[in-house]
Amino acid sequence: MQVTETLKDGLKRSYTITVPAADLDAKVNEKLIEAQPDVEMKGFRKGKVPMALLKKQFGPRILGDAMQDAIDGAMKSHFDTTGDRPALQPKVEMQGGENWKEGDDVVVEMSYEALPEIPEVDVSKVKLEKLVVKADEKAVTEALENLAKSAKNFEDKKKGTKAKDGDQVVIDFVGKIDGEAFEGGAGEDYPLELGSGSFIPGFEEQLVGAKAGDEVAVKVSFPAEYGAKHLAGKEAVFDCTVKAVKGAKPAEIDDELAKQFGAESLEALKGQITERLEAEYVGASRQVMKRALLDQLDKLVKFDLPPSLVEAEAGQIAHQLWHDENPDHHGHDHGAIEPTDEHKSLAERRVRLGLLLAEIGRKENVEVTDSEMTQAVMMQARQYPGQERAFFEFVQKNPQMQQQLRAPIFEDKVVDLVVAGAKVTEKEVSKDKLQKAVEALDEL
Repeated sequence: MQVTETLKDGLKRSYTITVPAADLDAKVNEKLIEAQPDVEMKGFRKGKVPMALLKKQFGPRILGDAMQDAIDGAMKSHFDTTGDRPALQPKVEMQGGENWKEGDDVVVEMSYEALPEIPEVDVSKVKLEKLVVKADEKAVTEALENLAKSAKNFEDKKKGTKAKDGDQVVIDFVGKIDGEAFEGGAGEDYPLELGSGSFIPGFEEQLVGAKAGDEVAVKVSFPAEYGAKHLAGKEAVFDCTVKAVKGAKPAEIDDELAKQFGAESLEALKGQITERLEAEYVGASRQVMKRALLDQLDKLVKFDLPPSLVEAEAGQIAHQLWHDENPDHHGHDHGAIEPTDEHKSLAERRVRLGLLLAEIGRKENVEVTDSEMTQAVMMQARQYPGQERAFFEFVQKNPQMQQQLRAPIFEDKVVDLVVAGAKVTEKEVSKDKLQKAVEALDEL
């Protein structure tokens, strides 16, 4: 077997691999001899089928396997010898194609882009600032007030008061299409909070200004994508009788409120809120510090990037941003989206940092454990209530999805590793300053 270099240009590599016909024939004979004891064929005892007959019967299939084994072995040997790691799956093309016949040498062209040599990073040179925020009394009180609003009660308003957004109207209603009542379109003593968006679009707005005792004909159109197909896109009229108008009253901030949220007392609830807020602050602070770390690493290290990786990343960025700007277009039946220079610049940064973090993780033997993967899958599965089992099975059968879940976990573990070796100073700041720092991340 012979491997000949035909191209070495930057990170681009091409090689011609030649597998002599004699080597293939020897490999086929070796496989036939190995299989002969177990072969049964009419007219022969088990293990006594002549080699010539075996070769005629099974040779072509075994020849294909032998060719694949030889090429795979040559590629493995090449990468072991050179130390090259391909950025993407190598492209392998057989020369001669359909004109190749048994007895000919097998010649294949292998081409790929090698991952670059990534220089060592002295993480002790990295200086980071960790923003620390304490959950002060004002923040805890604000959170308590929000909880009280979410646990609000409604009380009857003065007779004759007109309903406004935020009020609750108690209504009887009957829905009709073309003058005929339809199934599921009626209700009695229904408490509807105006502005909640719980009814179809346009319904609640028409009850603003109504008083107890009023009868209102609410005219609406069911959305085209409405769940009940017999109603989708249809115009309807709901005859509503307003029986009461009620105003919202936040719950009292006391032990009873705490019990509604699973705490034994108001003090216990305050403690839980403090812990939750500070956990949120820690998470936000980590986001800010991680961005600062990546910015420094991007400046510390420069190396050649595989063009194919940059091109693929730039295309993905351009595609994602196009969909962000066109949220109503969910499919992929749009024209080609050409990456801009800005997309390419961002792609280069992402590829450079991705390769750098991957190399640090490889050298430091960073691994994502089974339990970490299981936890990640469980968190994702919560987005599909009632279909968790199906999601688990989908992930098990989909290596690409597994990689999508594994990649951020691996990255965070490497980031933690680098941060542990960097010079980190803590700086206590206000919640507002931390919030501004987080908002600034989206502006970059």
